[in-house]
Amino acid sequence: MNKDLVSMIADLNEQEALKIVKDRLNAGEDPLRIMEDARKGLEIVGERFASNEYFIPDLVYSGEIMKLITELVKPKLTREEETRKSGKIVFGTVKGDIHDIGKNIVAFMLDVNGFEVIDLGVDVPEQKFVEKIKESGASIVGLSGFLTLAFDSMKQTIKAIEDAGLRDRVKVMIGGGQISEEIRKYTGADAYGRDAMAGVTLAKKWTGIN
Repeated sequence: MNKDLVSMIADLNEQEALKIVKDRLNAGEDPLRIMEDARKGLEIVGERFASNEYFIPDLVYSGEIMKLITELVKPKLTREEETRKSGKIVFGTVKGDIHDIGKNIVAFMLDVNGFEVIDLGVDVPEQKFVEKIKESGASIVGLSGFLTLAFDSMKQTIKAIEDAGLRDRVKVMIGGGQISEEIRKYTGADAYGRDAMAGVTLAKKWTGIN
């Protein structure tokens, strides 16, 4: 059954994907496991996009399917998770990039794992991150970007945080498309996450949660 959800999302079969999610929730399955399968399906969509098998409208549609799945799954999670918030995270897709599917998945997974996520959206200027860090007192910043042009924006955002005298107060994680250890060094981030769960693991480590 797990395989089915992955392939239905990968094939952009909205009705079947939603039916499988409902059936699995009704059967009492762990909602986080369902979200993990949904993430794997989206990963395949991303691979098909990268190999020109899928195009922008397909990418957007897969994001819409993910939003619907999230709406179904979230109520099952939040009952026990909403009671505790472990820390604040300022999150956004950097200036010049409007991709939000990956960002939304990471933000969702952080949220259900007990973090208060302040989502700034897409194409976020450096100063907006700086202002929100000051305003919220967040100790973690997440920078997302799918395009290679995002690397420079990430670097500039981290520089702006530094120039504002806030760099020692926050840990910065980056993630998205082509992110690697080399890019992490280039941008000056503290760490990078390959996927949503890696982001959650980093946030827990940085806030001292096991």
